[in-house]
Amino acid sequence: MNRWTVRPDGSNWGDFGADDKLGRMNLLTPERRLRAVSEVQEGLAFSLSLPLDYPGGSDVSHGLRHPPRLFASRRGDTDRYHAEAGLHLPGCCDLSCDDGVTLYTQYSTQWDSLAHWGQIFDVHGDGAPQKVYYNGYRAGLDLLGPDQEGGPHGGPLGLEHMAATGVQGRGVLVNLQAAYGEDRILVGYDELMRAMDVQSVDVRTGDFLLLYSGFDDVLLNMNKRPDMSVLNRYGAALNGSDPRLLDWITAAGVVALCSDTPAVEGLEALTAPRPAAGRFSMLPLHEHCLFKLGIHLGELWFLRDLARWLGEHKRNAFLLTAPPLRLPGAVGSPVTPVATV
Repeated sequence: MNRWTVRPDGSNWGDFGADDKLGRMNLLTPERRLRAVSEVQEGLAFSLSLPLDYPGGSDVSHGLRHPPRLFASRRGDTDRYHAEAGLHLPGCCDLSCDDGVTLYTQYSTQWDSLAHWGQIFDVHGDGAPQKVYYNGYRAGLDLLGPDQEGGPHGGPLGLEHMAATGVQGRGVLVNLQAAYGEDRILVGYDELMRAMDVQSVDVRTGDFLLLYSGFDDVLLNMNKRPDMSVLNRYGAALNGSDPRLLDWITAAGVVALCSDTPAVEGLEALTAPRPAAGRFSMLPLHEHCLFKLGIHLGELWFLRDLARWLGEHKRNAFLLTAPPLRLPGAVGSPVTPVATV
């Protein structure tokens, strides 16, 4: 039985195959990777990850995610563990340290998988909407919940499939802070095109599009004590409610959108009035990218140093390498992206 016979308007379900798990990552061909490598001129590398214990607390994630907790591993079921910065191994002079971590996969610098955002949608046009994700994969059958055997598990949309591709290609950065300053602004199609034109940004099919607002620098300066009254009013974020912007994202052929902000798009829709009837998404850019097009989203990336270097050298393109953890079933993953210029 087909998972779907009706696909959402504006989606690309089935375009990469009936059982596609990768979405737009399919566009990262060897030829496009070679062109990405040609962007490397200086051999300088920029780490694009925040320390994974940022932002601090749980306010930025609305109480959903919490800081990582490191702990010393124990040896078997005994009380011997790596105390005082090292376990003394018997019969020798050696010390050994070993640890574990409890980690919320989307707490800090992260990838959203295609299993992160789904919708209730009538995939067969029979008046019986179902809980589905990209390419019609079904909640409770293809993706497993925490109360199901083997769950929770992202199934075919788990991030291990993305990780296996290497996640490497041409990145381009738009400096929204340089274009619009530090005041809160929602960037729609017109604003994005204006910034790209001034900065001579050339977006090509298969590119990773990175958006710098300066949010990362403000967050770091808060030293793991985020002030939401400041952060909620700071900087530029995409306006997911602008249909022209969504149409451009479709046409541009980007494989991912990445930002130094918590959601890439502005979160104003979370508190906006709900329509009386009809379909409504609280995060329309998430709906468009993750659910409809298979475009991965990267959030809370550290872009300050890269943005400054690119601006000083009148460049905006680079080689990006950003695989998630190859953790089967994960619906999100911390990531340490590297931009090479």
